[in-house]
Amino acid sequence: MDLDTVRTFVTAADAGRFQEAAAELAVTQQAVSKRIAALERTLGVRLFTRTPRGAELTIDGQAFLPHARELLRVAERAVASVRTGRRPLRVDVIASRGAATGLMRGFHRAHPGIDLDVVMLFDIETAVAAVRSGTIDASFRAVAAPGRPLPEDVESVRVLDEPLQLLTGPGHALAGARSVTLARLAGHRIWMPGIVPGTEWAAYYDDLVAEFGLTIEATGPNFGSDALLDTIADTPALATFMGEHTSLVWPAGLGLRRIPVTDPTPVYPHALLWHRDNPHPALATLRAHLATTTAGHDATGTWTPGWAIPR
Repeated sequence: MDLDTVRTFVTAADAGRFQEAAAELAVTQQAVSKRIAALERTLGVRLFTRTPRGAELTIDGQAFLPHARELLRVAERAVASVRTGRRPLRVDVIASRGAATGLMRGFHRAHPGIDLDVVMLFDIETAVAAVRSGTIDASFRAVAAPGRPLPEDVESVRVLDEPLQLLTGPGHALAGARSVTLARLAGHRIWMPGIVPGTEWAAYYDDLVAEFGLTIEATGPNFGSDALLDTIADTPALATFMGEHTSLVWPAGLGLRRIPVTDPTPVYPHALLWHRDNPHPALATLRAHLATTTAGHDATGTWTPGWAIPR
């Protein structure tokens, strides 16, 4: 059903005269008559009866009028849901407990009047495609992974270098250490079943292993963080890496330890991606917020892969 004809019908019904409806719609009276006639053909009924005083609704016209108004309201809501500046800012944070979620929570506290839609997309190809299509406005990623440069229409800025920590159970050989150097981790089994080949975090850990001779095992199914914590707590031979800003809570009885890693400290380079032509006003606000609230990058004594985007 043509919404222009529906809008013309409602305007004519409210005005009571086709001539007044034409003036309000900035069209000719003939155009109004043609639109009404087209709508009547679509519905198979007469909507108006011409009288000396103008145009009066028929019984069918009276029955159709409230539904016509609702059609126009639904159409306006549909447009508003995707209209830049009137719809929520949609941001991909990858996972609910990661550093990016913490950044967005800080943004929400600072700008509570901005509506947000937070989504979680797994791989970078899906995220970049969503940024380019406008499905989302921004995504937090580690870019640019080797061999996968970003498209020219996608912008990026490094927003957070997140230090990695070693997570151990109470029986691990390093559980009592106040800090541990990367060199000291050589020979220890670091279990990370969440590493998926082809992801940017897999590329990050591949470079970390190659650079410092570590042993990272990604064997076994990934049953989620609770199962990971239970296994690390119960297995003295295993430890895992965890971002400093990863938000996890576990029972005190597990005896887990988060131990800083030093000399150098490996940091995960979080970046924000967006389409260069995205006009959503809240996107600029988010970028400005991140620029003022995140720490500096490439600090002395830290390590990032050579492919991480510069600050």
